Amino acid sequence: MADPKGFMTTPRQDWPRRPVAERVQDWDEVYVPGALLPIINKQADRCMDCGIPFCHDACPLGNLIPEWNDLVSRDDWRQAADRLHATNNFPEFTGRLCPAPCEAGCVLAINQPAVTIKNVEVAIADQAWELGFTPPRPPDRLSGRTVAVIGSGPTGLAAAQQLTRAGHTVAVYEKDDRLGGLMRYGIPAFKMEKHHLDRRLEQMRAEGTKFRTSTAVGRDVGAAELRARYDAVVIATGATAWRELPVPGRELAGIQQAMEYLPLSNRVCEGDLESSPMSAAGKHVVIVGGGDTGADCLGTAVREGAASVTQLDIYAQPGAVRDEDTEPWPTYPKIYRLSAAHEEARDLETAPAADADARLFAASTLRFTGDESGHVRSLHLVEVDAARRPRPGTGRTLPVDLVLLALGFSGPDREDGLVDQLGLAMEPRGTITRDAGFATNVPGVFAAGDAARGQSLIVWAIAEGRAVAAAVDRYLTGSSQLPAPIGPYDRPMTV
Repeated sequence: MADPKGFMTTPRQDWPRRPVAERVQDWDEVYVPGALLPIINKQADRCMDCGIPFCHDACPLGNLIPEWNDLVSRDDWRQAADRLHATNNFPEFTGRLCPAPCEAGCVLAINQPAVTIKNVEVAIADQAWELGFTPPRPPDRLSGRTVAVIGSGPTGLAAAQQLTRAGHTVAVYEKDDRLGGLMRYGIPAFKMEKHHLDRRLEQMRAEGTKFRTSTAVGRDVGAAELRARYDAVVIATGATAWRELPVPGRELAGIQQAMEYLPLSNRVCEGDLESSPMSAAGKHVVIVGGGDTGADCLGTAVREGAASVTQLDIYAQPGAVRDEDTEPWPTYPKIYRLSAAHEEARDLETAPAADADARLFAASTLRFTGDESGHVRSLHLVEVDAARRPRPGTGRTLPVDLVLLALGFSGPDREDGLVDQLGLAMEPRGTITRDAGFATNVPGVFAAGDAARGQSLIVWAIAEGRAVAAAVDRYLTGSSQLPAPIGPYDRPMTV
């Protein structure tokens, strides 16, 4: 604890964002380059060195937050990087993409703004790369055992890196043409530029991990054949089966799933396309769904030059502060948050009819209507109460040319045949069944991440990858020294 009074004398200061008018003209990250480092030492000083750091429990990775806060406050970047990487394979990802449940669990957050834990984390990660503190760590010797990891999202990559470093020969199978899963094609570049992903993949290649892209297991290679070829298999395909909106007019043209829309804009940024065939340019856009994926669609549509963008959230607008009766500290509260995309929509006034920024709260879609050519032109909605019952007299109609459905995901997509070819047992909610050791009903096959847990946060995905790696290592060798931060049945802190 470098400054015992830091939490009393230093106010919270976040990494500043670039001006809205500037950042919506490009796809670069929204933050001011170089503006974090000058402020981060003092922000780390705000850590209280509390007796019981609840930030540890709020983060499924068990990040050693007070330790690396103290090291950052002293400018000891090497030791800070060591402590950060001791629990997190990819802090440059989580520092940019995680909603920071650790900050909700910060003891200082009981009655003050929390420590900027997420900003400290990304500062350490970026400094570690800048100063050369992230060299490849290939194993000293190989075990002679082989593992196939299906899926190259955060769970698959974390599992692969841990198992490679333990000495196993690991091959990662990815159905897309590039690695990274939703981090590559689902997360817009303005939230995380892809060079962060690329350099971590290069580190993994140097450590010995093999990658097989454009290979859908179950279609391009048989699932049973793959199982026979490797000593163990880890299924980390994510939850990519999107939820539908079964209302009249859903069949009209111009109504797309968010994960049909977002990958195209990412491919434009990758240079694969000159422009997206689903571009929002000049269109009136309505996003159905109030979560992070909806916000990603919002920021993307704004950058593409939409005529208007409105986001519908079926929940009522949350308050600005935590409700201590229903969501007491240190749980992660549902409060009104202004993401970079919502800040842009508010300042640019993209949705004149919205309640706040671009959002219409407590709004439920009733039906769509279209023109004579079968293209969607109107979205009919109604205000609902807390039980999602329509409020009489609150119906309204929004003009729309493009509807984006961002309603979440139910489990792994079964179209490739992986689940059925292996004969995997499934939960009623659509996820893969597994036991307390991450093992499926098929011997030697393990399941981790959103494919088994259901859609969750990136920190849970990485924690699952690390934990399943320990389970596979134990299966292959009889014991394991790899860390297992969570069990398959662990869940976020709730009341």
